[in-house]
Amino acid sequence: MEALIHGVLTLLNLCLIVGCCVVFTNAVEHMGKLYKLNEGAVGSILAAVGTALPETIVPLVAILGAYLAHTDVHVGKEIGIGAILGAPFLLSTLAMFVTGLAVLIFWKLGKREHAMNAHYEVMFRDLKFFFISYSIAIAAGFVPFKWGKVFCAVVLFAYYILYVFRTLNCAHCEGMEGEELDELLFTKILKKYNKLVVWLQIVVSIGLLIVFAHMFVGQIQFFAKLFSINPLVLSLILAPIATELPEKFNSVLWVSQSKDTLALGNITGAMVFQSCIPTAIGILLTPWVFGMESVINIALVYCSTVLLFINLYRDKAFSPHILITCGAFYAIYLGYIFWKVI
Repeated sequence: MEALIHGVLTLLNLCLIVGCCVVFTNAVEHMGKLYKLNEGAVGSILAAVGTALPETIVPLVAILGAYLAHTDVHVGKEIGIGAILGAPFLLSTLAMFVTGLAVLIFWKLGKREHAMNAHYEVMFRDLKFFFISYSIAIAAGFVPFKWGKVFCAVVLFAYYILYVFRTLNCAHCEGMEGEELDELLFTKILKKYNKLVVWLQIVVSIGLLIVFAHMFVGQIQFFAKLFSINPLVLSLILAPIATELPEKFNSVLWVSQSKDTLALGNITGAMVFQSCIPTAIGILLTPWVFGMESVINIALVYCSTVLLFINLYRDKAFSPHILITCGAFYAIYLGYIFWKVI
């Protein structure tokens, strides 16, 4: 009976996360229009950073919580490193797979075209920034001196500021001023429409996203305990999926509306953010050294990113089939973890 109740709560939790994503994407689009931002800035910065908050908080809680609670700091640091490395991995593999699959499904349903219309310059810029920042973060793991690691962390913070500046001033990106948008949801409730109401909708939706994402992790922990699933599988595979749900759902929603620059920018922008800010924090607060699980994880991130680069360079656009192929790297890692556990 208890398992049934938790099963219903899990489904309800998923519905609430999807609902929050609808509210968030609605507000982000209005913010982009009100502040006359380009699509790249809306997708790669506003949406990406907003929905990246749940998975950013997880490693911080794991690391700082261990210090404050005086529990096993080493375990907290290990969980923190795993969560930080897991975010770019899931974004570059599973999130891409879900987005590509959504394109094909909506195409089959006649709701969009097969070809993706994501802006080439925006996607190429995001992937280039990610490749460089991720490489700096990984290189820091092999630096033997603390001052060298601190230097890498400072570089990553500065690099993200450069990325934000370049994205906001993208000369190739189209603005959202003339785009027809659905009515702001909070306007229906408050009977007002201004920047304050848009900000309120964004803050409320992000707050609820964080709450529901962590509730979902709690449900996963219950089933892991109930069915005696190894905690290693939980920490490396299942829990990160829950914290990445906002990016996946946001991208699916935008794909259904053929807003591919927003959909993919939401993922690639989050990849840049995750490879700069959380990794810089991890470098400063943990030993930042990698075991075999982490090394394989890192190698697969590079494989997926290179595949995306090749597709983008060759076709000047993303193919939904290539995005789906990225999911194979996630499956490989999943197989490795289960093999190791068994």
